[in-house]
Parts: sequence; C-alpha cells; structure tokens
Amino acid sequence: MWGYVGRRLLLAIPTLLGASIIVFAMVHLAPGDPISAILPVDASKEQIEDTKRAYGFDKPLPVQYLKWLGRVVQGDLGKSIATRRAVILDVRDSLANSLVLAVSSSLLAFGAGIALGLLAAFHQSRALDKLASAIAVIGVSVPHYWAGIILIIIFSVQLNWLPAMGASSDGGLVGYLRHMALPTIALALIPLGVIARVTRSAALDILNQEFVLARARVFKHVVKNAAPQIITVLGLQFGFQLGGSVLVEAVFSWPGTGYLLNLAIFQRDMPVLQGVILVLATFFVLLNLLVDVLQTYIDPRIARH
Repeated sequence: MWGYVGRRLLLAIPTLLGASIIVFAMVHLAPGDPISAILPVDASKEQIEDTKRAYGFDKPLPVQYLKWLGRVVQGDLGKSIATRRAVILDVRDSLANSLVLAVSSSLLAFGAGIALGLLAAFHQSRALDKLASAIAVIGVSVPHYWAGIILIIIFSVQLNWLPAMGASSDGGLVGYLRHMALPTIALALIPLGVIARVTRSAALDILNQEFVLARARVFKHVVKNAAPQIITVLGLQFGFQLGGSVLVEAVFSWPGTGYLLNLAIFQRDMPVLQGVILVLATFFVLLNLLVDVLQTYIDPRIARH
C-alpha cells in the first residue's frame, strides 16, 4: 500500500508540472494586457516599461515561466497586480471559504444522493424508483447558477427568509450558516443527481448477481461491493465542488476561489489566475490519490501495480 502511494506521489509531480505549463500558457496567451489594470490610460511609455520590468513581463515567456515556477516551489505565488497583496494570502482566505461551501454541499449531495440511489435500486421499477430517478434527472439538468437565481428570488426576495449574498458572520455561527444555506443547496443539486444515478446503477449490478438471494438480509454486503464505484464518483464530485463553483460563488458573492477566479479574469490579474488554478489542480490530483487508496482499502481485490 505504501509503495503504491509513493509511486502515485511521484507520478503526481509530472502531472502538476504539465498543469503548471498549461495554466501559464493559457493565461499569458489570452487576449488583454494585465498592465492596463494598474496603470492609467494616459500612462507614459516609460511608466509602462518600468511596470513591465517590475513584474517581469519584459522577459521572454520561457524565462517568465521558469522564474514563476521557481517561486512556486518555494511557496511564493507572487503578488496580485490589482491589490498588491501576496497571492498566497488571497488564495488561502478564499480557499477556506470554498472548502466550507464544498464540504457542506458535498455532505448534502452525498447523503441525499446515496440514499436516493439505494432507495431506487431496492425498489426497482416501483413508484419510489421512478420518483428517485426523476429527482436525480432534475438535479443533473438544472444549472448551478440558474438554481441559485431561483433560490434567491424565492427565499430572499419573496419570503425574506435567508440572505442572498456574502458570507457575513455578524450573527455568529447562526448568521454564517444562514448565508451558507442557499449556495450550499444550489451547489449540491448536480452532484446529488449524479451520485444518485451512479449509486442506483452500481447497487443494481450487485443485486442482479447470482449470489444475492435475499435483498433485505444482504443490504450491507451490497453496499460494500458497490462502494468502490461510488467512492470514485464521490471523489470526483468533491473536486468539482471546489473547482467548479465559479458561477455559484459569483451569483451569491461568496468570497471563495471561484469568486476570486472570476474577479481575476475580469481584472486580468495573471498572478492570481495562475495561483488559484494551480492550487485547485494540486488539490484535485491529491484528491484522486486519496480516492484510489480508499478504493484499495475497501476492496483489496482491486490490484494496484
């Protein structure tokens, strides 16, 4: 097991290196000039050249990449062009907020999705199966941002039950949870539908095996045999929750990585863009490693070479 983990960690290095190259290339080749975000329109040519030298934009792209990569290895993601703050501080604060939202929405989606999927599998072709499948299809079909807007209209504008924007903790823990409620629900819909459908399919595959004779008596064994496939989807969906919440955080003005990424795109803040995407890519690679290790632990039949 530890040998497998070590090999996977070594394989993660070229993966992250490739991701860093892609991130750097995409950000620098995108149209727009990041210098325009910090200089006035009537800036002189000398001011522009001095600013480019200060941020290293006057060097060739390969040289810029190597210098940036050298700083990243030391834990330095550079400074924001727009705010002049260290990128690592902005990413740290936003990542904490995104993790809170990702964990809460994942718990909701995973719990409800697995329950619906198992309910549908153990009541195949009955009313409960059709109802659970319909809920799963609706969850997969509804876009995050559209669901967020509808939730704001209903629960914030019309009913005035929950706040629509921000992550304020003025009301203590209860106030913070009230701000979390709507974005959590909006972000949980799609993974809920995906997990419910995968869980139903995986459980039905086990239930249709010849060794399953009495469904009520072997419930835990069915769940255990279906667990590896379900865990794979859970891991991927949690990664998507953290990295794919740009629109949801923008709709609710939630100060997470998605909101920071969206702001950096509009401001052409390249250090922030590179830092956020690289941190999310690193998290995703490590999450996949964790999922593989859990699969092997739960089902030793899965050979790892």
